[in-house]
Amino acid sequence: MSGRGNKAGAGGDDTVIRIPPHFYIHVLDLKTNVTKTIIGPETFVRQDNEKVVDGPTKMVIIPPNHYCVVSNPVLRNEEGEVQFDQYGQVKLVHADQEVRLTQDPFPLYPGEVLDTKVTKLRAVPTNTALRLRAIADFDRNGTKRYAHDEWLFTGPGTYLPHKNVEVVETIRASIISPNQALRLRALKACQDQDGKERVCGEEWLVSKTGAYLPGAYEQVVGFISAYVLTENIALHLEALQSYKDRFDVDRKSGEQWLITIKDSEAFIPDVYENVIQVVNISTLTNRQYCVILDPMGEDGRNKLGQRKLIKGEKSFFLQPGERLEAGIQDVHILGEDEALIVKAVLPFKDGDIDRAPGHMWMIRGACEFIPTVEMEIIDRRKAIPLDENEGIYVRDIKTGKVRAVVGQTYVLNQDEELWDKKLPEQIEKLLSSEVDPLADRTARAHNKETKGRLKHKVVSYRVPHNAAAQIYDYKAKRARVVFGPDLVMLAPDEHFTQLSLSGGKPKRPNCIRSLCLLLGPDFMTDIITVETSDHARLALQLSYNWHFQYNTGNTEDAAALFAVPDFVGDACKALASRIRGAVAAVPFDDFHRNSARIIRTSVFGLDENMKVKDNFKFGANKLVITNVDIQSVEPVDQRTRDSLQKSVQLAIEITTNSQEASARHEAERLEQEAKGRLERQKIHDEAEAEKARTELLKLQSLSAAVESTGQAKAEAQSRAESLRIEGEAAVDQAKLKAEAQNIEAENELKRINDARKGELDYVSSNNNLEIEKAEKMAAIETGKFQNMVSTLGPENIAKIATSGHDNQLAMLRALGLQSTLITDGSTPLNLFNTAKGLVGALPGASNDQ
Repeated sequence: MSGRGNKAGAGGDDTVIRIPPHFYIHVLDLKTNVTKTIIGPETFVRQDNEKVVDGPTKMVIIPPNHYCVVSNPVLRNEEGEVQFDQYGQVKLVHADQEVRLTQDPFPLYPGEVLDTKVTKLRAVPTNTALRLRAIADFDRNGTKRYAHDEWLFTGPGTYLPHKNVEVVETIRASIISPNQALRLRALKACQDQDGKERVCGEEWLVSKTGAYLPGAYEQVVGFISAYVLTENIALHLEALQSYKDRFDVDRKSGEQWLITIKDSEAFIPDVYENVIQVVNISTLTNRQYCVILDPMGEDGRNKLGQRKLIKGEKSFFLQPGERLEAGIQDVHILGEDEALIVKAVLPFKDGDIDRAPGHMWMIRGACEFIPTVEMEIIDRRKAIPLDENEGIYVRDIKTGKVRAVVGQTYVLNQDEELWDKKLPEQIEKLLSSEVDPLADRTARAHNKETKGRLKHKVVSYRVPHNAAAQIYDYKAKRARVVFGPDLVMLAPDEHFTQLSLSGGKPKRPNCIRSLCLLLGPDFMTDIITVETSDHARLALQLSYNWHFQYNTGNTEDAAALFAVPDFVGDACKALASRIRGAVAAVPFDDFHRNSARIIRTSVFGLDENMKVKDNFKFGANKLVITNVDIQSVEPVDQRTRDSLQKSVQLAIEITTNSQEASARHEAERLEQEAKGRLERQKIHDEAEAEKARTELLKLQSLSAAVESTGQAKAEAQSRAESLRIEGEAAVDQAKLKAEAQNIEAENELKRINDARKGELDYVSSNNNLEIEKAEKMAAIETGKFQNMVSTLGPENIAKIATSGHDNQLAMLRALGLQSTLITDGSTPLNLFNTAKGLVGALPGASNDQ
């Protein structure tokens, strides 16, 4: 498609075509099939064998600093004239392009195509370049270019396009700041801007401050910032390949070294240098030291396997390959109660003493100590202060002998260590628990939580008052008994004798565990089952009082106390056996009546006088039973329980019948006495009745006489009395009615008063609530108004109040009016007052003028 436009508006069938200036048409001769170009201004008369195929079309106009590209351009001679073939058709350079710059307007000949419209030339600014590539071989201004050659067009300037050149990209210069470098890579063999030959893939740095425009075959890898070195910072570098660094030092591949401020204040690593890390300076005070492993020698190589001691006060950088053995360490400051165990790792001479490897010795305080490289510190020890009741177990690591150190401040030497004394788990629990052997004697009390002990401390145990503890020495094979109150401290080979006693009711073995033996007096309770001769089985709950009878100074008596491991269970079993044997020989009725005597006799026995003894003694362990208390007797089987219940019921029935017979006899005696008194009273009453009958007859005769004379008088008196009573009743009735009315009136008045009072209270409370509400609303409104006033300010409020008048006044002043009257046409006005106001305003207005 050809790039034609701006047609003048003539039809192809018009015979006369007027061509304006700078317009053209294409006319096809139908006979010769040749298309010619007619350029205006001209009036063209079309023949019958001619046809206008294009136009009128405006010529192509290229302003200054513009260009266009024409495909299939016409062929011109050296003078620039258009060439025609033998038929009069213009000659074209097919499949070619022509870049046309600023010139006179020109037409497009038949076959030419405006490939690129008129476009402004590209201006290349400063520090910018166009990367160009040749798409075909050509020679321009004496410079030979080959296809795929690349070069830069650097600014400032205007780039003139060429048909054999394409713009690949726009390159902007990289700004290199101080302490910064640009890393470049060669894309192919070339010369850099310094004229140095570079091979493909080679990298180098450009550190010159300013703008740098990379070449056509140079690729920007990135920016590298300089490491600012100070007195406290150094760089650890490694060579990636063999080369000569900027300090003219030959570096081998893999070589490592340090760069400090002495070498450079700001260091930019080269492309063949790898920064491993930033090394901080190591600073030692006068109270510090360190040991460097694999130190670097004067030849720059690490002395592998060697150690170097550095004492403070000093600052240094760790060289490549060096490392601190244990970091920076403080000088060992030993007090008077402290010491260090030191071991030689290399042979050396310590003053006048030759130290061989493995030799150990102690450095005692008070002093300051820094170990040399020929020795190492094994342990730091501190004196252990011990009271007279405290101690530790110490073991000699050479001989293996263990001893106890008690009651002194002791420091372990180089051949000694603390020895942990191991005890059975149950004894550990008993020692660690806070159980009082006297107060907490039940099995439940021994279930308390325990806390661990330091096993290297001497085991101590406080034997309570009136108790004894047995300690056995397994090395000497002898035992000793300690009576309380006393403190027991075990030797390395000594152990406690643990007591496992029976407990509960009935007694069960291994319920109570203890390290001490209570010597009494105390009691123990047991439940045993016995059977009488008539096979009645009974459960007896018995309580025994006991104590140990011994001589403190006698070792045999002391040893005998622990001869029986479970003296409680043994004693209860022995006593139960004696009681069962005695009860089995008597029937139930005898035992029921004489149980206390039978049990005490079976336990204590009888003396020569057949009296019950006072105590019973166990010879094996010196245990003495002093008393037996029968707390309860209960049948075991149902048959015995029923028999006992029947005997109890029979005894109750006999007692009841005896009491009933006595009561009945007493009742009969009282009944006979009552009958005698009744007969005597009856005779006396009959005599009195006769006397009364005689008196009655006398009164009857008298009343008959009176009756005849006093009947009238009685009737009169009765009528008078009746009237009097009726009058009094009427008066009382009137009083009661008046009182009733008075009470009703008072109640009604009280009700009305209560109702009015309640109404008044209700109205008063409502009024109070309304008043309180009004006061709160007034306070809210007042606060709101005060807040609005304080927020707006007095000046703003005054301006708001006068804003309407001020606006009107300003408007009148702006209009130049001294006074005015504005009405809406519907409101009547008093013109007399208005005129008076206008006349009255004239003097003031004249004064203002």
